[in-house]
Amino acid sequence: MSVRVLPSGERAILVELDDAVTARALAERLRERPDTEDVVPGARTVLVVAADPAALPGLRELVETAGATDPVPLPTEEVVVEVDYDGEDLAEVADLTGLSPEEVVRRHSAARYRVEFVGFAPGFAYLTGLDPVLHLPRLSTPRPSVPAGSVAIAGPYAAVYPRSSPGGWRLLGRTSATLFDVAADPPTRLAAGTEVRFVPR
Repeated sequence: MSVRVLPSGERAILVELDDAVTARALAERLRERPDTEDVVPGARTVLVVAADPAALPGLRELVETAGATDPVPLPTEEVVVEVDYDGEDLAEVADLTGLSPEEVVRRHSAARYRVEFVGFAPGFAYLTGLDPVLHLPRLSTPRPSVPAGSVAIAGPYAAVYPRSSPGGWRLLGRTSATLFDVAADPPTRLAAGTEVRFVPR
């Protein structure tokens, strides 16, 4: 396991790791410590915010020597998301992949997904497991506003937009499910490691 630690302000460090699994494992361990104020895993990074600047040297030493590849229990909940497959980009995705729109829907909903990490915006979960035939690049020009609940794909990932925001992912459909609520505890149903299944409605 390779680890690179970079300073990130007066109270934080950014830890660069080999992959998302390692990052998630390290983040779970750091969250249990009283000397961390916030821990944010990414695709191959973990941002660690110390509760006090004096704690940074100890945290840095810990992450450089931690056995972050040890198994970490994953969430056992499967989140089922009902989808109306009527997205703006469904026909174009079908054209680009050489599939019918019905086959795009079948392949998208047949896959079993897992939340790899959460990023871009609060509650925006990157889901792995997308059928390789549906791996397409983002739009060349992002939309200024994508409605909350939009079910989308980009590259090897699938996602559900948790709130209205700009975005360049290809829209396959929409869901009325509430997957992110700042007033809830926890605010997101799609934590790293959660399994997700899409069901046509």
